[in-house]
Amino acid sequence: MHPSFFRSKMALQLILLTLCVLLTLAGCSPSAQPQANSSASSGSVHPEEVVLAAPRDLAPGPQDAYYTSTILYVWEPLIAASEDGQPAPKLAKSWKMSEDGKEWTFQLRENVQFHDGEKLNADAVIANFNRYKQVSPKSSPFYTLDIKSSYPGLKDVVKVDDMSFKLVFENPQPTLLYSMVNFSSPIYSPKNFNEKGDFNGLPQGTGPFKLIEHKKDQFALLEAFDGYYGQKAASQRIRVRVIPDPDTRLAALKSGEIMGVMDLGAIPPTLAKELLKDSQFELSATKSTISHYLHPNGKKAPFDNPKIRQAVSMMIDRQQLVKELYLGYPAATVNFLNNTSPFYKDIPLDYRPEEAKKLAAEVLGNQRKSIELIVPTYGLDRYPYKAQAELFQSVLKELQLDVNIRILDGAAFKDAEAKGDYDLALATQGLPNGDPYTLFTNYLSSTGSSNKSYSLGYKNDRVDQLLNQAKATLSMDERKGIYNELQTIAASDLPTIPLFNDASLIAYNKKITGYKATIYGTTLPELKWAS
Repeated sequence: MHPSFFRSKMALQLILLTLCVLLTLAGCSPSAQPQANSSASSGSVHPEEVVLAAPRDLAPGPQDAYYTSTILYVWEPLIAASEDGQPAPKLAKSWKMSEDGKEWTFQLRENVQFHDGEKLNADAVIANFNRYKQVSPKSSPFYTLDIKSSYPGLKDVVKVDDMSFKLVFENPQPTLLYSMVNFSSPIYSPKNFNEKGDFNGLPQGTGPFKLIEHKKDQFALLEAFDGYYGQKAASQRIRVRVIPDPDTRLAALKSGEIMGVMDLGAIPPTLAKELLKDSQFELSATKSTISHYLHPNGKKAPFDNPKIRQAVSMMIDRQQLVKELYLGYPAATVNFLNNTSPFYKDIPLDYRPEEAKKLAAEVLGNQRKSIELIVPTYGLDRYPYKAQAELFQSVLKELQLDVNIRILDGAAFKDAEAKGDYDLALATQGLPNGDPYTLFTNYLSSTGSSNKSYSLGYKNDRVDQLLNQAKATLSMDERKGIYNELQTIAASDLPTIPLFNDASLIAYNKKITGYKATIYGTTLPELKWAS
């Protein structure tokens, strides 16, 4: 061959090699993955993914009751909750209750398809109710799926026509819509379940996002669903990483590795305050459905005595607690029921330390009592629980209670509560749906599931009577009156000691917009890169 051919070939190879080096140095190699904080040199092009982070895995997997939390917007319920806690249409667009309250007929939204292409219709809804019956109660880190709690006395689910169905009950259910909200009426493709009622693959919901990849305790990758019937998601892809440690989440946010945080305890208030010193970040806060409590072991002394529970409650300056450890974002409360509930009753705070000391002395005399306060590790990842526990340790000394703090992992914490191997416990509870009947029953009924599993040891005949009345009444006004009395009794008896209603607090980089906190979750579908 002619020597010039070899010279040309060598020159071409040199050019290609030089170009590859330049591309690599510029971070523009064809194989390079887009990073959360990268953009084209012009600044006009953003990465294909928006990367966020949460303290826990929001997609526990195919054995979970829901596969994902509702805050990922993968699945949708029949009935949603508005920001004021009232039932709102979602997959069910309208409904009607029979005069006797025993039948509810629902009309479904038209032109809705699941992520696998199946159509939403009455047959799909009935398939989901059959699954509820099959798997209930089915656990989840979010809320237990239990058809008996959400649909007590359900006799039948009847297809009326292709786009409507009827629920038939043994007894009147005037507050059914409240109990169906969110986690009580999740709907998936009828082809999405195996013979055990578990998911047979990724969840096939109707939401604006579909889950396209998930690695346990690492990340969930969401993609906008082109077939969504409503307003399409503003971002094509969102990756939600799992970063349990709050300091690590903050560092990732500061470095641009992630653009925002989400979920319970997304950013502790003290870290949020530090973040606001940098003008490139923003916070969003609103009410939350999560409440914080101090569970007493009511099955053994001294907390089997209501005077000691009352003394502890009156000794805690909740407003100071919220101000010092949570920067004033949550709302201090002595009410068992969360303030986002439409049935919430305002009860004045009761901080009387001198009266608290007198009550404690009536029970303990001059003797000091050593007690154990257990703290869950998952709480440490989300909240300043260590400082909170130490605050209680200091305060309760004045009641002659010497507090030993014991930190336990999630499984050990639950086991200790169930066995009664504790005296006090830091705990949280959300609203499983819009009707507080389930919550009241679980905690206040003498046979309630939470009453038993947390060793609260609570029994009040009047409470049991009121719960039976609530179950039987058709009048919403009468039921509200019953709920008001239950809240008053709980604030006095203190089967568990309420501390504060949490705030939904998130932080994000101003490179994204449309991202706000809601009472449970965020406006994730509206999130997009800022122009």
